[in-house]
Amino acid sequence: MKVLMINGSPHKQGNTFIALSEIAKQLNQQGIDSEIVHIGNKAVRGCIACGKCREIGGKCVFDDDICNSISAKFAESDALIVGSPVYYGQPNGAVLSIIQRAFFSNGANIAGKPAAAVAVCRRGGATSTFNTLNMPFQMMNMPVVTSQYWNIVYGREPGQAALDTEGLQTMRTLANNMAWMLKSTNGKPAPGRLDEEWAPMHFIR
Repeated sequence: MKVLMINGSPHKQGNTFIALSEIAKQLNQQGIDSEIVHIGNKAVRGCIACGKCREIGGKCVFDDDICNSISAKFAESDALIVGSPVYYGQPNGAVLSIIQRAFFSNGANIAGKPAAAVAVCRRGGATSTFNTLNMPFQMMNMPVVTSQYWNIVYGREPGQAALDTEGLQTMRTLANNMAWMLKSTNGKPAPGRLDEEWAPMHFIR
């Protein structure tokens, strides 16, 4: 089984990478493979609600950034972890754009799979970032994997996250819980709505 991890920081090997790497090492000890994908520091488009992804199927119509290459990894992954630094009490806008576009265009290949969010911050805003990252998971019927605390690691300067001993322990606990969930379900996604058709209702008719 394999866990896809998205490094939502513009810094490839910064504090977010340290947090995700701690998870990866613990997953490896549990016999679970993982891959950390860095979103990079190039421009990322936001969703323009054009609906073209429904016509072409499984990918966003914009193919000039990293979104579709990350989305393509959904099918081969059994779980997802998204890590982001905190910007003004929110996740990095680029990683939010990727998640929104990838989930909308290729959600069928990630729905129902276990997921977790990781927030990395200097001081404040971690809980709001953590909550924001978790919201898409719940809309996709993805069981949210917990830890011994909120999945938060502290550090500002590159490498400082390695000094947050409790934060790294939280990452290891998260990894253990993720491994337990995958092994308990044999990597099968949650059933979601089963055979019940989605019954959307708009308040304005």
